[in-house]
Amino acid sequence: MLKKIDVSTSKRVEFLDITPIVSNIVSESNVKEGICLVYVPHTTCGLTINEHADPSVVSDIINHVNKLVPYNSDYKHLEGNSDAHIKASIFGSSLSIIISNGKLLLGTWQGIFLCEFDGPRKRSVYIKILEG
Repeated sequence: MLKKIDVSTSKRVEFLDITPIVSNIVSESNVKEGICLVYVPHTTCGLTINEHADPSVVSDIINHVNKLVPYNSDYKHLEGNSDAHIKASIFGSSLSIIISNGKLLLGTWQGIFLCEFDGPRKRSVYIKILEG
């Protein structure tokens, strides 16, 4: 099963919790045991799994990633979004999550985030459910 969803971001840099969307797709698949692949086909956004109970964690991540890779620096890329390309490369474009007993096998505090680094934009997210 392959499903595509579209997500709209509203800020240049933001993390959107897409856990409920991905969880619903896993439930709809009726797969009890398998793997859920989540993929974004973009070069300026990524994916991560991290705490989604306390929003200050995401805020801390964004603040420190922006310090590590600032918006303005000595970049050669002419589009003005080199920092977004670097950040997306650090985070990566895909995740693999185990499905067990028909649910994503995430820790108590874990959530799946789309990491926008060049927004606002409309982003595509592909979710592939593999039974096994």
